[in-house]
Amino acid sequence: MDGKEVTLAGFAHETRDLGGIAFLVLRDRKGLAQVTLVKKLLGKEVFKMARTISRESVVLVRGNVKAEPKAPRGYEILPSEIRVINAAQVPLPLDPTEKVECELDTRLDARFMDIRRPSVLAAFEIESSVLKSLRDYFYQKGVTEVFTPKIVAAATEGGTDLFPISYFEKEAFLNQSPQLYKQMLMGAGMDRVFEIGPIFRAEEHDTRRHLNEAISIDLEVSFADDKAVMELLEEAVVGAYRYVSENCRYQLEVLGLNLAVPKLPFRRITYTEALDLASEKVGVKMQWGDDLDTETERFLGESIGEHYFLTDWPSSIKPYYTLPYEDRPDVCRGFDLMHPRMELASGAQRVHGYDQLVGRIKEKGLDPDGFEFYLKAFRYGMPPHAGWGLGLSRLVMTMLNLENIRDAVLFPRDRRRLVP
Repeated sequence: MDGKEVTLAGFAHETRDLGGIAFLVLRDRKGLAQVTLVKKLLGKEVFKMARTISRESVVLVRGNVKAEPKAPRGYEILPSEIRVINAAQVPLPLDPTEKVECELDTRLDARFMDIRRPSVLAAFEIESSVLKSLRDYFYQKGVTEVFTPKIVAAATEGGTDLFPISYFEKEAFLNQSPQLYKQMLMGAGMDRVFEIGPIFRAEEHDTRRHLNEAISIDLEVSFADDKAVMELLEEAVVGAYRYVSENCRYQLEVLGLNLAVPKLPFRRITYTEALDLASEKVGVKMQWGDDLDTETERFLGESIGEHYFLTDWPSSIKPYYTLPYEDRPDVCRGFDLMHPRMELASGAQRVHGYDQLVGRIKEKGLDPDGFEFYLKAFRYGMPPHAGWGLGLSRLVMTMLNLENIRDAVLFPRDRRRLVP
């Protein structure tokens, strides 16, 4: 576009005043543009106004493009018109140029300004691309997108980690997971469904990888076992990495990342093998039925060094809807997808027989009467089925090597933060 007239609008990223010449750097979500201000070309009044524009003001510039090797991206704009559409107050709550670092709480308190920082914005544009890749993959596989209720009458897994809400004259809860509803849809003959939506967990975590509101990517497939849906999960994850590496080069450049696409298939490790490996690493003999804590997961991740599946879990650890092996009822067809840093997804082949499901609910110390709306779908022909739930923010956090899951959520909700 060298020599052509253009009109640009964006934020005043910074200004540099060198006397008779000044530079205004304009920024939008696609990058920076240098506007070169020459006093004798603009006139005294316009030049004075332009060089004192406050940072982050919204500015419109009309002018001619000129090739300039020293300018960002090799071009500058010689303006014929400069207009401040909306001036920013000073001082700013934080520095969007990223030259001055600030604490996470400060950033989150002024999240609208924090997202103007190129590296923060880049992460969310990549997150959008991840979602596009996943949706494209599901539609290619003939999966139907659905939306299930987020206001429910009963806990998905019967636990106490629920947010109660007032629902007219009744008590209701924010849903922990679409699990029960997507299983009911298998009984409805929908065969393959996916949902991307919020889930809520009233757990009092205060860590870098837990939040109380998250976006979950859920899949459920009829006439499939745990191995079949594990293949779909690893293909979806690798496809997202590949899509980002091919279509988000500018954003990856901003983040300083050279994204490596994981190789298929992911390694499969049984729970028993993980116990042996962890006992060796941690130095403490772990017992069958012990859950794997954060330290154990970290040791496993360091040892394996890539995405992997943990399979064949004890039935006592996994939820009631997880199908045990017929010949080994203490072992179930549950699995977790692990990144070396943390768990990304959890899934299983489900119990599809009514009597067995009622028995499993009772084994967990729960009352089947509280699940009647769900159990009803299992009385009239429920096909075998399997599925999983994948955490979007954890996927993005590990993909981009972010330090805190809050950097992968626009407006995070944790035990201390309810605004903005």
